[in-house]
Amino acid sequence: MSIMKVSICILFLVLCGTGLNNGDTKVVPLDPSNPSAVENEAKNVPSTSSTPELSTIVANETISNMTEKSTVVTPGEPVLPKKGSAEEERNSSIAIFFVLSVLALGILLIHLMLSTHFQYLPESVVIVFLGAVIGLIINLMSEQHIANWRNEEAFSPTAFFLVLLPPIIFESGYNLHKGNFFQNIGSILVFAIIGTTISALVIGAGIYVLGLAQVAYKLSFVESFAFGSLISAVDPVATVAIFHALDVDPVLNMLVFGESILNDAIAIVLTTSVLQSNGPAMSTSEAVLTGIKQFCLMFFASAGIGVIFALISALLLKYVDLRKTPSLEFAMMLVFTYAPYVLAEGIHLSGIMAILFNGIVMSHYTHFNLSTVTQITMQQTMRTLAFIAETCVFAYLGLALFSFRLHFEPALVIWSLILCLIGRACNIFPLAYLCNKFREHQITKHMMFIMWFSGLRGAISYALSLHLEFSNETRHVIITTTLCIILVTTLLFGGSTMPLMKILQSSKAGRSTRRRRKDKAISLSKTKEWVISINSN
Repeated sequence: MSIMKVSICILFLVLCGTGLNNGDTKVVPLDPSNPSAVENEAKNVPSTSSTPELSTIVANETISNMTEKSTVVTPGEPVLPKKGSAEEERNSSIAIFFVLSVLALGILLIHLMLSTHFQYLPESVVIVFLGAVIGLIINLMSEQHIANWRNEEAFSPTAFFLVLLPPIIFESGYNLHKGNFFQNIGSILVFAIIGTTISALVIGAGIYVLGLAQVAYKLSFVESFAFGSLISAVDPVATVAIFHALDVDPVLNMLVFGESILNDAIAIVLTTSVLQSNGPAMSTSEAVLTGIKQFCLMFFASAGIGVIFALISALLLKYVDLRKTPSLEFAMMLVFTYAPYVLAEGIHLSGIMAILFNGIVMSHYTHFNLSTVTQITMQQTMRTLAFIAETCVFAYLGLALFSFRLHFEPALVIWSLILCLIGRACNIFPLAYLCNKFREHQITKHMMFIMWFSGLRGAISYALSLHLEFSNETRHVIITTTLCIILVTTLLFGGSTMPLMKILQSSKAGRSTRRRRKDKAISLSKTKEWVISINSN
């Protein structure tokens, strides 16, 4: 009789447990590898009998049921959004509003520059000043507990590489003078590959030796050469913004632009190779060979991805008639514009090189398979997106002064800047003399000086510095030093471009040439040059 009572009680408890699981209580899956959690949960099971055997039976059955439930995973079950996603959405909305506000101020400031004919500074330099002023105001507001916009003003490397950089590079490749680029491809590769390596070695070795001599902040061997590699990247964003509108020799413009585009991949490969050589399983020679293989793979594979996507787009738009629906035609162009970049980045190649060659080939083949409406829409849309992206990049560089705690080492900053100039000189002048032995169009001394002077560092170096995985103090020092070098090269070298070009033109040109050039003065406004090119067409 007692056995029957126990059986009835067990059945009653199981039925009650089933009802509770259907909605009365919430079942939390337990980790079976954590016995204490299972036992604690079993202790919370209510007992309806004073019989100790019954409690033991119920507890054991509960433990076994919980273990089975925790190990069963439903295949293909959709993952629910994380809790708090609504709050993240609101924070993202505030961040987007902040970016749009800064962008609106930048547009009004550039309009003021154009209307007042202020041509003494490039637009990029002025936007950096605007970002710095906004960052200072936000910092003062945070200190006074008026508002906290720290998260909104922070520079995101992911947003830079995936959102801001692609339209800038594609627009440059789409409107590139392809004849000058491929005529000078040999010299461009020499400056990009050999020159960047020379610059990285000079800067890395100098920083390491100065650290051992206790002249500057001491960095380890790997940290020194990683810093030298990332700071050797001549930023195409800064260089394109400065040199696009200058009335200079097209060969010089192409050499500087081509080097700044291609040496990004070199800087990434050098930085990766240095970090990999830190492992005890890889010797120096193996690290060098690995770096060469990575570069060859990155260069040819990335360029191949861009070319393949461009050729597919040309064939598709040639045989699929989308000209009667320009919206579909333009949408297809946007897909083939962005797809090679994200694919290359996703498989650890260079998205910059992929989208550059994609833009070059699409402008040569796909562009002429488009309707007239889509041709105009494509050019103007990409120019507008490139302008917006450049404005955001330079504004964020100004904001970066107040985005995080800076660890300023004056000796390291000064010596790093000096080594950047020395490394750039060891790069440009010897290689220019070497290239002149195989060139018909000689690189003059004026061109060499401009190429050395145009070694502007920008957001790519800053984004690479944010990805370094060193100690917190070392990261703060490297990021702060990188930011200081970017601001000095952009503000000092970029801001002095106008007087330097006037000096070189006055020393090179005669009276008749100067008289002719009065009608076409040098303009540092890329926006104004776009308007002129549109009206001329």
